[in-house]
Amino acid sequence: MKRGVYPLCPLVVLFFIFLSFNALFAQSDPEALSILRHVDDLWRGDSSYAEITMKVKTKHYTRTMGMEACSKGTEETFVRITSPLKDKGTATLKSGKHIYTYLPRTDRTIRLTSGMMMASWMGSHFTNDDLVKESRREDDYGVEITFKGKRAGEEIIEFTLRPKPDAAVIWGKVVLVIRAEDFIPLKEVSYDEDMLVARTFTFNKLKILGGQLRPSVMRMIPEDKSDEFTELTYEKLEINIPVKDDLFSIARLKRR
Repeated sequence: MKRGVYPLCPLVVLFFIFLSFNALFAQSDPEALSILRHVDDLWRGDSSYAEITMKVKTKHYTRTMGMEACSKGTEETFVRITSPLKDKGTATLKSGKHIYTYLPRTDRTIRLTSGMMMASWMGSHFTNDDLVKESRREDDYGVEITFKGKRAGEEIIEFTLRPKPDAAVIWGKVVLVIRAEDFIPLKEVSYDEDMLVARTFTFNKLKILGGQLRPSVMRMIPEDKSDEFTELTYEKLEINIPVKDDLFSIARLKRR
């Protein structure tokens, strides 16, 4: 996946083209923005508690992990591994733009540096940067509806999200497809800066979670390793529940 800069010779011309192109999407379609907020809050709300199973399949191994996750707003997230035994107690805290990891084997707490943000999170296809970029996508992207109608026998709405000129994001664009009748997400495709597909999310197995019908399984497939995936299965989800502020503290990382 390429994330480099443009060649130096045409840099000035491309810079102004880039700004002009992104300016077209600085103002989002109000209808699209409202629906996007609904999708962004589907698993989070103002606060949340979840029990999740994560399955990671790579060329070299397949592993399954259990975890508990809590969130408050878009700035605070706490995840603790509950199984298997060798990983139990490993914890990750996102507080603002910072991420901390606690490793029980060495009893060490590490603050992740900028150079570690693109590293794999817990051996999955998610990166540490994915955890930091958990804010509302409207903050970083302009959004418009690019298709409404029937596709594969189902009424859908397709959105295209393009980064705002000053957004610190790595994607050239994101295409989100949702079911028109209830705004349930079906697929999300992220493109790199060369507008090539980088990864695809699919959303499956609808069930009642947190008192509402939601996809319970989310699978992420990297385009350059299409035979691999990371899959999150929500076993339990509670939304808009009381969550104490001290849960999102470095001291809490070591607690079992």
